[in-house]
Amino acid sequence: MVTREVAGYGQQRPARVPPSIVRPAYGVQPSRVRPIRVLGVDPGLTRCGLGVVDGVPGRPPNLVAVGVIRTGAGEDIATRLLAIEVQVERWLDEHKPDTVAVERVFSQNNVRTVMGTAQAGAVAIVCAARRGLPVTLHTPSEVKAAVTGNGRADKSQVTTMVTRLLRLDERPSPADAADALALAICHLWRDSAILRRAALGRAGLEMSRPGDERRR
Repeated sequence: MVTREVAGYGQQRPARVPPSIVRPAYGVQPSRVRPIRVLGVDPGLTRCGLGVVDGVPGRPPNLVAVGVIRTGAGEDIATRLLAIEVQVERWLDEHKPDTVAVERVFSQNNVRTVMGTAQAGAVAIVCAARRGLPVTLHTPSEVKAAVTGNGRADKSQVTTMVTRLLRLDERPSPADAADALALAICHLWRDSAILRRAALGRAGLEMSRPGDERRR
């Protein structure tokens, strides 16, 4: 089993983030809120992508780490799943995410591939649950729509947008690594309200809403 981890991509290009995503929330000062850290997991037996990003409301996300867990196709299934578990646990220990996003398995013609993907995803979910971390499943179309604006975008388009949004000097590769980062970004944006409240809670703040002043 070989693990590949790539971190520290350069960050020079400005991110192109939709205005609706970066609009500051009512009563929230981004500088006072600790960034939310998300671990994205693109499950797979042969290649399992892992990507960690930080983000706060009103700001583009930042890359923390990205990598791929690899296991040999000729190895026993139990050995492969154990190898994935060990590496996911290592990433959780090292990067300490606040939440985990995993790609939801959808039906394909190749049942064997679906089963392997589901098993790898379940390992990541169990690792997160063991630590009390919230886990959210996102479908591929949700991720594509969140990152590119098109639920039917191809892998190349997703990788291109991930590269731009994270202001990287080079495209994350293989595609499993880029997909894991896309999952993390998707989770930050789709569940921003929930994550924002969690961040404010850790900062000891309360998020005000329109009309609060009138009710006082």
